[in-house]
Amino acid sequence: MPAPAAAAPARVSPTSPPSSAASGLLRLLGFGLAGVAQALSIAWPGDGRPLWWLQLLSLAGLVRLLDGLRAQGAGWRRAGLHGWVFATAWLTGSFWWLFISMHTYGGLPAPLAVIAVLALAAALGLYYAVACAWFVVRGPAGRVAGALVFAALWTLAELVRGSWFTGFPWGAGGYAHVDGPLAALAPWVGVYGIGAAAALAVALVARRLPLRGVVPMALAAVLLAVVFVLPNVVSPLPADARGAQGTTGTLQVALLQGNIPQDEKFIPGGGIETALRWYAEQLRDAKAQLVVTPETALPLLPRQLPAGYLDAIQERYGQPGSQQAAIVGLPLGDGPGTYRNAVLGFMPGGAAQPYAYSKHHLVPFGEFIPPGFRWFIRMMSIPLGDFERGGLAQAPFVWQGQRIAPNICYEDLFGDEIGANFRDEATAPTVLLNVSNIAWFGDSVAIDQHLAISRMRALEFARPMVRSTNTGATVVIDAAGRVTHQLPRLTRGVLEAPVEGRRGLTPFARWVAPFGLWPLWIAALAIVALGAVFFRPGRTRG
Repeated sequence: MPAPAAAAPARVSPTSPPSSAASGLLRLLGFGLAGVAQALSIAWPGDGRPLWWLQLLSLAGLVRLLDGLRAQGAGWRRAGLHGWVFATAWLTGSFWWLFISMHTYGGLPAPLAVIAVLALAAALGLYYAVACAWFVVRGPAGRVAGALVFAALWTLAELVRGSWFTGFPWGAGGYAHVDGPLAALAPWVGVYGIGAAAALAVALVARRLPLRGVVPMALAAVLLAVVFVLPNVVSPLPADARGAQGTTGTLQVALLQGNIPQDEKFIPGGGIETALRWYAEQLRDAKAQLVVTPETALPLLPRQLPAGYLDAIQERYGQPGSQQAAIVGLPLGDGPGTYRNAVLGFMPGGAAQPYAYSKHHLVPFGEFIPPGFRWFIRMMSIPLGDFERGGLAQAPFVWQGQRIAPNICYEDLFGDEIGANFRDEATAPTVLLNVSNIAWFGDSVAIDQHLAISRMRALEFARPMVRSTNTGATVVIDAAGRVTHQLPRLTRGVLEAPVEGRRGLTPFARWVAPFGLWPLWIAALAIVALGAVFFRPGRTRG
């Protein structure tokens, strides 16, 4: 028999490299789509609802894709690039509406405004790039240990974004769960703890955690009971003598929503005149126990207001025996370097000077200019300047048996700073108040996202949150994080509603008040360190 012919040498198809490149592009696209899903989960376009299940699916996709990179032996650079694509897509999709403020109202050319939004998202995405690269290259191979390390790394990235360089935690993953089962954890561990729990649960399932045997099944049952049952059975607040959970009575509020267009707000004879007239009329005619205007409802410094304007408000609400008070938003200051974004409170029998709260956490580029970026601000026509910030944990506005703690605009993003008001249970706020002007971002999902943020703060501290805004969302949120009363957005009107104050401290308030977010930092860092020391990195099956 003739000898079999030798096998022909394998030929490398000229289409092989492009096929490999196409596979890489598809993988990057998968990371990008998972990031977009993360953004959409915070507030679904159209109805603005947070979708907790979509946030879990997004994280599950991220974990599976990262495990695929691990199986291929990806290094730091490649793993970091893919994590960065996920985060950049997520963050761009979360705060794309910054384009509106910079282009529509700031006059920045559209291409430059797009670049600015992308640059911010890309810079913040670097935190998640490092976390993903660490998980792929240094994370434990074991499914349980790996899931713990993933959750810890995710939490660290969220904490870094929320604190470094003044912090910008808008769109943190935990906000998607304000209506989900994990919302029960809010009064115990806060929004970042919810995010950590979601990351852990997803990583355990996405990495196909085997639950064989009696002991693992029992542990799983206990975990489900702790997460989904106990927080709903064991109230985080003590009951008072009447059996109610820390109630302090009911306050009737009137929340004003002026709906002054942002491009007219600072125009003399236009938006300024409209605002001064309308808010003066509402403050004069209101019947509620507490009347609240939005942030900078009066868009002028006190010395710029018409003669006697503030005096008329003081006289209206300062009459002895009156049962009404008002909180009014306006800028304060005597000149450059002293300007403050503030609210003034007027009440019967008040001091010669009205109550004042000055915004503590200022917005970069909006209320202060970071070093080296003044050139960027000069490119826009927005009236910006460096504001002076108020102190942390300022005194509440005490009225009708309630201690009302104001926060201005995006200050309610920082639960640890609001938590500083809860160091003493005897003086802790009974009602939280947010005054905002989101008109800078048009009729966008920013309104819905901000509402979810306020609802999360109500859940964390078991306190009602009332919001008076220029264009929405003007709402009353109860101590369980539910919206009980709401004005339609982009309308001019007054929301009159009862608000039931609460007392007592949630577990979250008890530990965040003295320690801030450090317990979460320490726990996450400890898990990552233990994973690096005691568990050998290795590949897992995709």
